[in-house]
Amino acid sequence: MWLTPDWPAPASVVALSTTRSGFAGFKGASTGPYEGFNLGDHVADSPAAVAENRRQLVAQCQGLDHIGWLNQVHGTDVATLTSQSPLDAVNADASIASRPGLGCGVLTADCVPVLFCRRDGSQVAAAHAGWRGLCAGVLANTVSAFHCPSSELLAWIGPAISQTHFEVGGEVYEAFQAGFAGPAPAEIHAAFCPAANKAGHYHADLYALTKAQLHALGVGWVGGAQRCTFAETDAFYSFRRDGVTGRQLSLVYIKS
Repeated sequence: MWLTPDWPAPASVVALSTTRSGFAGFKGASTGPYEGFNLGDHVADSPAAVAENRRQLVAQCQGLDHIGWLNQVHGTDVATLTSQSPLDAVNADASIASRPGLGCGVLTADCVPVLFCRRDGSQVAAAHAGWRGLCAGVLANTVSAFHCPSSELLAWIGPAISQTHFEVGGEVYEAFQAGFAGPAPAEIHAAFCPAANKAGHYHADLYALTKAQLHALGVGWVGGAQRCTFAETDAFYSFRRDGVTGRQLSLVYIKS
């Protein structure tokens, strides 16, 4: 079954992160390296299997009419969803909506998904934060897209790769030290642990970096799953672990 945030959102807002095991009564149509409930249509899985998985998801979610699927490019653009027409061709790494029944979703297999909503339930958003997008400001752009005080926002961090399994080169550490807006340099430094026996490499804590920036942006409530996509083989797809694999979806919407 999927994960649901423990956030103080109104009952009209539904949020979840899927797992590769699907849900009760449907374990997913995908096979091979995508086995289970793969929702990514860009990973060479059977188009028919992905379409069936997506159809089953929408059917299972009460009050959901359509999901705005994005073409994620590790950037910082935020798409505003204003209709129920497909948005597959839009290059963006976040989306925001106020129309009931229209879902904001991001696909991940190690990157950080962040779901947002206003405390009054009038707007929702989803952001995909790989290290590049996170460092470049995708979360700041998503918060700005709400056009309200950030203290009115709730943010939930979904499953992503943990620090233990996310080894990066020195250029990633340097990029965050040079251009990561908001958190103090000491907070950024603390999120990078030098890799044992590998000079110039680090284990990066994307969850800590995400949380620190959300707090620096003044988001009123921040929480998260703290689930590792790499370590939990049966629950999640992981690109770092498997290479060829599927994608899980983190989704938020206002019920129609």
